[in-house]
Amino acid sequence: MIFPKKILTIVLIIVLVGLSVYYFVVKKGSDSGEGEASSGEQTQETKTSETPLQVKVEEARLGDLIIKLRSPAEAVTDRKIVMKAEVSGVIKNLNVEESKHVRKGDLLVELDDQEYRLSFENAEATRLKAFSEMLVEQRFADVGGGSGGDQSGELSDAKKQFEEAGQQYQKGLISREEFDRQSRLYEKAQIESGEKKDEVVAAMKGLTQAEINVKKAQLDLEKTKIRAPFSGIIADIQASPGEHVSVGRELFTLVNISGIKVHARVLESEIGKMQVGREVDLRFSAHPGKVFKGKVSAISPIVNPEYKTCKVFVDVENPEEELKPGMHAEVEIAAEIHKNKLLVPQDAILTRSQRKLLFVVEDGLAKWRYIEIGLENEEYAEVLDGVKEGEQVIVEGHFTLAHDARVKIVE
Repeated sequence: MIFPKKILTIVLIIVLVGLSVYYFVVKKGSDSGEGEASSGEQTQETKTSETPLQVKVEEARLGDLIIKLRSPAEAVTDRKIVMKAEVSGVIKNLNVEESKHVRKGDLLVELDDQEYRLSFENAEATRLKAFSEMLVEQRFADVGGGSGGDQSGELSDAKKQFEEAGQQYQKGLISREEFDRQSRLYEKAQIESGEKKDEVVAAMKGLTQAEINVKKAQLDLEKTKIRAPFSGIIADIQASPGEHVSVGRELFTLVNISGIKVHARVLESEIGKMQVGREVDLRFSAHPGKVFKGKVSAISPIVNPEYKTCKVFVDVENPEEELKPGMHAEVEIAAEIHKNKLLVPQDAILTRSQRKLLFVVEDGLAKWRYIEIGLENEEYAEVLDGVKEGEQVIVEGHFTLAHDARVKIVE
């Protein structure tokens, strides 16, 4: 009986030793591992908290704060003309195409000029006949002798009085009626003295009228060739070669769009803020995302009684001809310019607890600053208190910043 008890005792001792080993080796090892893991997490958290946040900054600076006024507008051109036939005839040549660019002086339309050339030659022949008759008459008139001395003296006196009257009229000493009277007296003396004999004879023989007819026929002949009055683009062609056109018939339109005018409609209450020469930003719905530049060239003196608006005229360069007459635009006109203001970007300003604030960077740390805002536009705000000129204000990466957070400035 004694032997089995010894065996039982030995087994119990082995079990106890095993439990002791398990407790000290396995359990303590686990506790040690958890301790090491906890220590590692604390180290990681410390390391993370020390990593600077990347931010972008701009300097608070002194500058001009421009407050702009928005207004709807429409593009137009003041160099647009509907070309018409000034004489009737058949179109012999039509040197135009839709959207074709032409230069000033280019021959655009040529009418059949045969009829007008014959009229010109006939008028010229009539003039030559009248001129020949005048020369013959003048030779016979010269045979009788010259003018007398008294007539010469009267002409000299009349000329002197006429010249004196001209000087007095320029000084406002005599009336227009008195000056015209002296002019008629001088002309009468010229005729009586024979000085205007050639003109009188020419009028009597019909030479003057013949010369007028020649000039008119020549002008009609020249009108059979229609040239471009200015450089531009052809549009809206309404005639064809070989077609007979009458006087006043519309042929096509010539338009120049290298420079565009924009008519902005500004409210009557805002028109006092407009000034000629101010810069203008223009955005056209046909060119989204692109900003065109212009200048105020004129301000209409008339207010539209229905809409209570006034036209403001803006000149816009259009060398690429991107802008077309009739396009809708929205203009931003510099209405107020406030000089020498301390400015910060609107992107820097945050609102917390209904107060305006921003962050500045000092020695690598983000510093929370409450600020007082003055005038502002869409891009910048005037700072009255809270920031100094030259300080770096954070404009990106600051929405979740805390006071004294470590930051790194990036471009």
